Amino acid sequence: MSLDIDELKKKIIYRSGYRGTKEMDILLSSFVKDVINHLDNDELENLFNLLNIDDDNLYKFKQGIKTEAQINENRISKMFKDYIYKK
Repeated sequence: MSLDIDELKKKIIYRSGYRGTKEMDILLSSFVKDVINHLDNDELENLFNLLNIDDDNLYKFKQGIKTEAQINENRISKMFKDYIYKK
């Protein structure tokens, strides 16, 4: 991916808040807001790739349920799986 870091962050922030289900909009936008400024370029790309997975499979992944999608196990996916939403 050849986006500069600021463009990539903007795409990630937008994508995290406009998913398809309100629940995932809230969960993912909160997660992204908490972590985005602490990630390096590779981790930002991993986060971008994670956000390209559909809501149903991401929700199942977070709950520890087997998914139909191939979700790469990396630091970002582990952080998302362990993330606890705070109101």
